[in-house]
Amino acid sequence: MLYGHLPNFQLSALGRAQSAALGERLRPEGLTRIVHSPLERAKETAEIIAQQLTPPPVLEVDYDLRESDFSRYLQGVPYWQIPVRRPLWLVHKARRGLLPGDESIEVMGGRILRLARRLSHEHPHETMALVSHADPLVAAWILLDRRPQNEREMHRKALGKAGMLQLDMEGETPKAWEYIPPPQIAKPASAAA
Repeated sequence: MLYGHLPNFQLSALGRAQSAALGERLRPEGLTRIVHSPLERAKETAEIIAQQLTPPPVLEVDYDLRESDFSRYLQGVPYWQIPVRRPLWLVHKARRGLLPGDESIEVMGGRILRLARRLSHEHPHETMALVSHADPLVAAWILLDRRPQNEREMHRKALGKAGMLQLDMEGETPKAWEYIPPPQIAKPASAAA
């Protein structure tokens, strides 16, 4: 089932383990601030990462890190049923942003990059983490790479759950970026079933 913006969806055991591993991986970076999406699973991710860090970073929520707006239309439906139960999905896949409540790749990725620029301006010389969702982060990556803004690109270089898009800023300008795959961890026993 697609979660979208539905409330009360927490991380799985695997998601919690991946978040803890991310915190361990980020420990030497000296994070001072974690800004996260308002959705519960992103907040939980930020909190688990923060628990691995000393001193604990400031936690903030920002609406620009939310899941894609079109996911509201898809939420609650098993993925395999979407073409039948949510036929406007086909229009969305053909060209994002055409339908009411949908965002183009430029708009969706733009809100992530706009926030990164603002935070870089407001907190210069701080190392921060932004916790968002796959589609907005992939859209930001497409904009950074200046790749074509189409559905093929949304899937050609996808972010894995718990993967990171590292962005180095010089002032308010992105200077370098790199995808860092999810940490390799053993599947927790509660996730194996």
